[in-house]
Amino acid sequence: MDLIKTIEEQQKKDKPLLFKVGDTVKVHFEIIEGKTKRIQVYEGVVICIKNSGIRKTFTVRKISYNVGVERVFPVYSPRVTKVEIVKTGKVRRSKLYYLRDKIGKSAKIKELLGPKANARIAASRAANAALNNKVEDAASADTTAQNA
Repeated sequence: MDLIKTIEEQQKKDKPLLFKVGDTVKVHFEIIEGKTKRIQVYEGVVICIKNSGIRKTFTVRKISYNVGVERVFPVYSPRVTKVEIVKTGKVRRSKLYYLRDKIGKSAKIKELLGPKANARIAASRAANAALNNKVEDAASADTTAQNA
């Protein structure tokens, strides 16, 4: 078991989890179709965060054409490029599975307003901007290495 934990610690990145359960988020997910790569944005409510360490995942639920769709994303996946907070939610539970049974207006979550919510959204945007700068620097270094 110690071998597994050491491997997980080596692969774990210092990527902070800036969102909480109940937040409405936009997950930018990289999809590879054949030879092409594209980024797909998936927007919905975070209904749960599970596990710990490198196995940590979060589930995002959205309503698409009156059908509830849930998708599980690994936090430390290289395919999840960024997670933006759209709205902060005011919830009192750690798992929001009860939203599966709700329809329409009753499936909404109250929005958390005020300076704390604004600070969380600003911190999320700053972290995403810093992450984008790192990705752009790495991409420019790759192109200069290929051109040389």
